[in-house]
Amino acid sequence: MIELIPAIDLIDGKCVRLSQGDYDRRKVYDEDPTEVAKMFEDNGITRLHVVDLDGAKAQHIVNYAVLERIAARTRLVIDFGGGLKSDDDLRIAFECGAQMITGGSVAVKNPDLFAAWLARYGSDRIILGADVKDGKIAVGGWLESSEQELMPFIADYRAKGIAKVIVTDIARDGMLQGPSTELYGEILQKNPDIYLIASGGVASIADIERLDAMGVSGVIFGKAFYEGRITFSDLRPFL
Repeated sequence: MIELIPAIDLIDGKCVRLSQGDYDRRKVYDEDPTEVAKMFEDNGITRLHVVDLDGAKAQHIVNYAVLERIAARTRLVIDFGGGLKSDDDLRIAFECGAQMITGGSVAVKNPDLFAAWLARYGSDRIILGADVKDGKIAVGGWLESSEQELMPFIADYRAKGIAKVIVTDIARDGMLQGPSTELYGEILQKNPDIYLIASGGVASIADIERLDAMGVSGVIFGKAFYEGRITFSDLRPFL
């Protein structure tokens, strides 16, 4: 059964969503992310994906106080990403209650550091973030592209011991046009034992059902829920 992972994206301490990673196309959904997290927990959700968009832009952790409040007031298993670029950032994230972290830009720009985190904390706590734009990995809160291509990027970190990968198709993120099923199918074909978490484009419960049928391990969703296209009633069979 596919794992349901709602997303809370943070700007200025508020729960927001962007369209295609564009900071100028943001919509605030709630002033208090902690209340949003409690709502998810009260309805049977056990996991949460928290992204510090301010941190991604600033290149260091920013919204750690929000993470700390969510962790203190819920029992949700939280993975946290955005702006984690140093050992100190990682320490703060874990001390504030993250059980896992997602590293994207750092995995591209400082692979030795990311590999050291993986060796120190293990593949259960370190998730590889692969944010894709035109077949290349995007970094810095999706504000810049790298020359890293997706498949070799995943293969390289698989060899280093990564087990969980979040793959986001930036072109689809926040657009409510459906996930990149062809892309996820290709990834699973080449990495059949990977714990693949799909992110970006989920617009309906049918999208989640399709990903589940494909063998995708987890799905991150946000805007479709916040816009009322997916309800807790829809999600219940997966909980």
